[in-house]
Amino acid sequence: MAVFGILFFLVGAAFVYLGVRTPAEVDESDPEHYLRSLDEPEPEGDEFDLLLQEPFMARVLRPMAARMQGLVSGALPGNYRDNVHEQLVYAGLTNKYRAEEAITGQILLAGVGFVLALLLVLTGSVTGGVAILALLLLPVLGAQLPRTALRRAVEERQNAIRRDLPDTLDLLAISVEAGVGFEGALGVVTDNFDSPLSEEFSRTLREMELGLPRRQALENLKRRTEVPELSNFILTLTQADALGMPIGRVLKTQAGEMRLKRRAWARERAAKLPVKILFPLMPILLATFIVILGPAGASIGSAFN
Repeated sequence: MAVFGILFFLVGAAFVYLGVRTPAEVDESDPEHYLRSLDEPEPEGDEFDLLLQEPFMARVLRPMAARMQGLVSGALPGNYRDNVHEQLVYAGLTNKYRAEEAITGQILLAGVGFVLALLLVLTGSVTGGVAILALLLLPVLGAQLPRTALRRAVEERQNAIRRDLPDTLDLLAISVEAGVGFEGALGVVTDNFDSPLSEEFSRTLREMELGLPRRQALENLKRRTEVPELSNFILTLTQADALGMPIGRVLKTQAGEMRLKRRAWARERAAKLPVKILFPLMPILLATFIVILGPAGASIGSAFN
């Protein structure tokens, strides 16, 4: 009964976490949030009426979820939360999730893994060393699943930025050489591209429109992405701007270099592909050898007998 009680608690906690997850905290000083708030209509009615319009489960369970996340936030070291927050920034998920929510998901999945291992042990499905291994590994696997998914999202987003960077720089260079200013060239890019890089450029453009210096806005862009190729481009651009060099020439040169780097990056990924394919193909090749050589081996064995 205790096991089923723990399982029921974990399922309920997961329901609280997934079904009534509180929205991510928004920085009021964020320029993008300010611009987005200008377009939002004013809510009609007072605060009590707006609260009554929410679903019943959200009104009842949201305080419980917030209290649970508060306990998680206070129990963990700050550097771990900061690391998770950085990963969310690199993945572009800060508007959807908070670090405390990701960590709460890890704890819930670790608890589910432990309960599953405990059920396997109590039902006699695993015994001995395998039972101890299950009790140790399943909670660890459950806790690492959200971090693995987050690292995967970060890697995919950074690869998308690296892949789109040469084409984006080409359009920036063409726009600047045509007489458009740098801010106007960024606007052209955001209008003609729909990618993580164009979203970051759009945020950078909005920061500059709100009065943030170009150098500071580009530094914020570098910190939000952590892509080496983009960081080198930003460093070169800020140095050229400080020295008074023509930005169009710098953009054209950087676009050519980024294209060469993208070609080398594609060749590197292609060279690693055969090794990555080998491991998934090993069971298939083994089964093929068994099917082909099995009857021949049986015939040879019967001939010797």
